[in-house]
Amino acid sequence: MAYRFDGLDHVQLAAPEGCEAEARKFFGGILGWEEIPKPATLQKRGGVWFQCGVHQVHIGVQRDFVPAAKAHPAFHVRNLDALRRHLLASGVQITDDDARAEEGVGRFYIHDPYGNRIEFMEKRVTDKRQ
Repeated sequence: MAYRFDGLDHVQLAAPEGCEAEARKFFGGILGWEEIPKPATLQKRGGVWFQCGVHQVHIGVQRDFVPAAKAHPAFHVRNLDALRRHLLASGVQITDDDARAEEGVGRFYIHDPYGNRIEFMEKRVTDKRQ
């Protein structure tokens, strides 16, 4: 092929108009993601952008907003259990899912303040010498 894919640049989650303060509180405050500046040409559209590891997460304003209840991004996490404890202590409801436990994958879901589903996962290291 004459082209190739290198991976993701960003994930965009939709949110209702006026979402910026709540997005900063949730994604920046609770999750601890660093806010990054939007290009000047896009600022008038509203929303806010964050850095999550090597990827960006864009919270974009959508008129007639409806949350994504099934479609979702999934984020790799180191020390998923610590994130779980932090989220619970912050009042965030967690939905556990052990469907991939046999593969050594721990995971759970949350919903952002707007109802969008988000998955957090960690590949568990297993010692095969036992």
